[in-house]
Amino acid sequence: MKNSLRALQRRTVAGAAAISATALMLTACGAAPTSTGSASASASDYTACMVSDSGGFDDKSFNQSTYEGLKKASTELGIQEKHVQSKADTDYGPNLRSMVQANCKLTVTVGFLLGDATKEIATANPKSHFAIVDYIDPKFPDNVKPIVYDTAQAAFLAGYLAAAESKTGKVATFGGLNIPTVTIFMDGFADGVKYYNQKKSKSVQVLGWDKDKKDGTFVGDFKQVDKGKVLTQGFLDQGADVILPVAGPVGGGAAAAIKEANAKGATDKLIWVDSDGYLTAPEYKDVIMTSVQKTMTDAVETVIKQDKDGKFSKTPYVGTLANGGVALAPFHDFDSKIDAGTKSELDQLKKDIISGAVKVQSPSSPQQQ
Repeated sequence: MKNSLRALQRRTVAGAAAISATALMLTACGAAPTSTGSASASASDYTACMVSDSGGFDDKSFNQSTYEGLKKASTELGIQEKHVQSKADTDYGPNLRSMVQANCKLTVTVGFLLGDATKEIATANPKSHFAIVDYIDPKFPDNVKPIVYDTAQAAFLAGYLAAAESKTGKVATFGGLNIPTVTIFMDGFADGVKYYNQKKSKSVQVLGWDKDKKDGTFVGDFKQVDKGKVLTQGFLDQGADVILPVAGPVGGGAAAAIKEANAKGATDKLIWVDSDGYLTAPEYKDVIMTSVQKTMTDAVETVIKQDKDGKFSKTPYVGTLANGGVALAPFHDFDSKIDAGTKSELDQLKKDIISGAVKVQSPSSPQQQ
């Protein structure tokens, strides 16, 4: 997924990866959930709820895609829903308590930054069920289900595509915060470029992220759209022509910088994250080549349905290329501009990642823990 978090940026990756390592060894990708024995509820008396992080439900990315899952469940299952938007970190605990007091059967919390609050409130309310997107903790009680994604896999494809499409031999990425759910995209992207270079004997450079040093360019939050624009302008000035911002709504600033550059004759491109940006941020569709998707909408709906049917499980859901939990979005308006050979190579690369013939590794990947 923010106050006083600048100091956190440098140390969160190592700490969070250590916390999650033990727990993620227990994850089962696509495994059938084991029921806690809770009884099935009728649609009329079942309420599913959601608490956003401070990015808000209209971020055109992470929170918005998750919220779509809640709305879809409400419509298709005929259940009640409640949601509350956090405006600051200090809202997380009170917002979660309000959902418990509203008799929510399952409350979905959106993002890494709600991890501590979710654990605290879930521990204090063992009869309520919770699910959290993009966070896992070995100290979670049995009434919390993590929903996590191996986004490095899809980002690997995006990196390969970016390298193939770059005319300058330079691409770039930056993040909102230096946290695992952000750097997993950046790791995959950088490794995809590296793989392209190895296969094609090229030397495309990645600006903004050094995977080995775990050092790169970060906004400091997921709100400063103008800073995202400035950072992108800096990358463009250095010669990068494909940009991957991993910063939620701040990606809009990157898109704005690219649109301005292209209005002056450039042919720069953007890769969106979390949702299919062509659909969620249509004002930028003329520069969005593709998106690194997490299919959060479907996962959230499925978890809500399982809980309603009395099949809640603490077993984490892990989204991968194999189960469709992560994906490279369609190329939309760029489809005719991308070489057929590159498309074929991407199709084969996806198969090779799924089969294990190509290993995608990130310290933050659930598959690696």
